[in-house]
Amino acid sequence: MAFTEDEVAYLTAQPLGRIATVGADDQPDVAPVGFEFDGTYLWVGGRAPERTRKFLNVQAGHAKVALVVDDLVSTDPWTPRFLRVYGTAELMERPGRFGPGMYMRITPEISWSWNLEGRPYGDDALPHGPRRTVHRSGQ
Repeated sequence: MAFTEDEVAYLTAQPLGRIATVGADDQPDVAPVGFEFDGTYLWVGGRAPERTRKFLNVQAGHAKVALVVDDLVSTDPWTPRFLRVYGTAELMERPGRFGPGMYMRITPEISWSWNLEGRPYGDDALPHGPRRTVHRSGQ
């Protein structure tokens, strides 16, 4: 399955996310990242990304990653929304949002989205749980 139209619109409108990787010492690491979404893959880059812990973790063979994109539509009333992706990452050269260079390409495997419509928390019309999508079978 693919992302819904609402999920694609959300991913393309948000400039910042948080990526989690795991190091050789099994230490989880999370970092804020700029990203782009091309309709299939999520791309993470930056200034000299090959020197960052997240890139070194993937380069060392720890390809499983998680990316969270979230925001607050409002704090009063409290109106959070999010999209979370579990996937597999690989490093490759490409032109991109941050200029030509090394990027992490994330292939989504499972995603969850919640309240992308931006309704206030506690609204009776809000879904009770996130929408879950399996993007790749056998994962």
